[in-house]
Amino acid sequence: MPRVVHFDVHAEDPERAMRFYSEVLGWRFEPYMPGYWGVITGEDGTSSGMSGINGGLTQRQGPAPTLGQPLSAFPCTVDVDDVDAYVAKALAAGGTVAVAKHAIEGMAWLAYCLDTEGNMFGMFQEDATAK
Repeated sequence: MPRVVHFDVHAEDPERAMRFYSEVLGWRFEPYMPGYWGVITGEDGTSSGMSGINGGLTQRQGPAPTLGQPLSAFPCTVDVDDVDAYVAKALAAGGTVAVAKHAIEGMAWLAYCLDTEGNMFGMFQEDATAK
């Protein structure tokens, strides 16, 4: 069946967005072409049991998303070892909490944040005791 193999982050200020994701998640960025950077999310085969993907970052073509409106996107969720610590990193780097940490009972903890560009992303911490 088809799987997601790439993602794109749209940013009003690409340099600011790259700083945010570098500080919060440790992602690396490589220039691919003018106005577009590759996003390296980790080394192949090193994820905690989950296969990851790399993506891209590009200049936003239009206005930023409006807060409080229905989500019209395909948000990505990243695997982290401590949701609380990563939410704190996101806040320290200029992000905000969109959906507070909550349990997916018997599976994981999940929280959603907004980056400095208003893009929503999730953070998922596996925990079979979550409730």
